[in-house]
Amino acid sequence: MSDQVQRLSDGTLVASRDVPVGGQAVLEGVMMRGTGHWAVAVRKPLPEQVAGGRHLEADEAALGEIAVERFPLQSVMARHRVLRWPIIRGAIALWESLAIGLRALNIAANAQLAEDEEPISPGTWVGTVIFALALAVGLFFLLPVTLASLLGDSLPNSVAFVVVEKLIRVGVFLAYIWLVSRLSHLQRVFQYHGAEHKTISCYEAGFDLTPENAQRFSRLHPRCGTSFLLIVMIVSVFVFAPLGRPEWYWLLLSRVVGIPLIAGLSFEVIKWLGRNRRHRWARVLMWPGLQLQRLTTREPELPQLAVAIAALESVLEVEEPGAATEAERAGIEVAA
Repeated sequence: MSDQVQRLSDGTLVASRDVPVGGQAVLEGVMMRGTGHWAVAVRKPLPEQVAGGRHLEADEAALGEIAVERFPLQSVMARHRVLRWPIIRGAIALWESLAIGLRALNIAANAQLAEDEEPISPGTWVGTVIFALALAVGLFFLLPVTLASLLGDSLPNSVAFVVVEKLIRVGVFLAYIWLVSRLSHLQRVFQYHGAEHKTISCYEAGFDLTPENAQRFSRLHPRCGTSFLLIVMIVSVFVFAPLGRPEWYWLLLSRVVGIPLIAGLSFEVIKWLGRNRRHRWARVLMWPGLQLQRLTTREPELPQLAVAIAALESVLEVEEPGAATEAERAGIEVAA
């Protein structure tokens, strides 16, 4: 077996090489991002499937065609060296990833509509994004500090306050991930999430990109966005701990203002772990995040892997991510 791949105890394969390719699961599809381009591939439903509202079947013959769209990626980090500095590049990369991810979601959602249906308006997407960001900030940053503040008089000192706040934050995050994983209508999205990971790992290992080859790989990936969110929760403990317990308005403000710093630091951590995945100590540190991915990924079917491969092959038609310069690969460290 190649030195670029390892076999796990359950028989699945994992890649040892780290290549600057990222991605994201979307509705009945996958977005893949290289260093200079990104592409989204979506399985379009047949007319009778749209009318009947049925899930797509596993039989390839019963499926619609795979529609692929590719776009150039023009990162501001390629033009400004200061934006590629550690920590700063993480905040920029995540903002750019959010913008690309939202465009991919829009393309995928509109692909599932019947020909006579109106596409989702930009205003609807903007409203959805604002609501989602506000919910995330409120749920994972403001709610924990508010709950901890309510216990303020019963806590002996600022250290105890910080510990309680962080335990609440991690608890809220884990509960949220668990609840989302139970939603029945997201199970196919989780399968495409697994397909994205398997396809990226297959490419990183140097295997031919076929659904059968990709299926052999683990659905867990060290640079997954789920793992990244867990790292964010942990890093926030160390960022906010020195602040102690100031007045409530400074507490709330610090949790919002500190988000870019936490994101940048967390980006560097997951980037570092991804590069060192060959080492046992790195695998030990990655283990909690990998286990959390079991909630947000599912084993994909071969037709779903074909969609993920179509997206990645579209990117590979015009670039070679493995040969990218440091400037080009600066923002591609989270695999979604």
